[in-house]
This record gives sequence, structure tokens and C-alpha cells, in this order.
Amino acid sequence: MRLLLVCAGMLALGAGTAAAQDAVARGKKVYADTRCAMCHSIGGVGNPKGPLDGVGSRLTADEIRLWHTDPKTMAEKTKSTRKPPMPSYATKLSKQDLDAVVAYMQSLQKK
Repeated sequence: MRLLLVCAGMLALGAGTAAAQDAVARGKKVYADTRCAMCHSIGGVGNPKGPLDGVGSRLTADEIRLWHTDPKTMAEKTKSTRKPPMPSYATKLSKQDLDAVVAYMQSLQKK
């Protein structure tokens, strides 16, 4: 019985990891499809004035989400002087796409 519970737990953990990897991959695609690299860069690709390398180490998931849903509030909160208005397509992502972008941004950890 104990072995069965351990195996079930490992399967659930594996399924969760696969779902997280799928969300990160989808977020990466949404990032590319919505042309976020026009204003941001990751790994030296894109606009160097808005680097996102390590953003998952600096911001919580809620803060990343707020940058997309209420960028004006986040710009004021962080005293950002660079933040121009975000294009409307970036602030009007579907819940699934926004969740995926947040997962992708959270995956960008400081090395």
C-alpha cells in the first residue's frame, strides 16, 4: 500500500512538471507572437532597453500579472521612468495566454 501511494505521488508530480513545462512553452510562444521583443529582450535577443533576464527572480507571479493587466499602476509602484504604455494586445491577453506568459516569465530565473 505504501509503495502504491509513493508511485501515485511520483506520477502526480511528473504530471505537474509536464503541465508547468507546457505552460512555459506556451508563454514563450505568446511572447514571440505578440512581439514582446520589440520592447524587451531575453538572452540578448530583442530590445536591450527592456531586459527580462532574471525577471522571475525579481518579481512575483502577481507582479508580473499586474504589469500586463494594469501597467500604469505597476509603473507608479516601481517608479519606472522608462515604461511607455503597453500595446493593447499585450494588456488584453486571454486568461490562458496571460497565465502562460506569467509561467514563462517566472521561469526566467537569475543564474
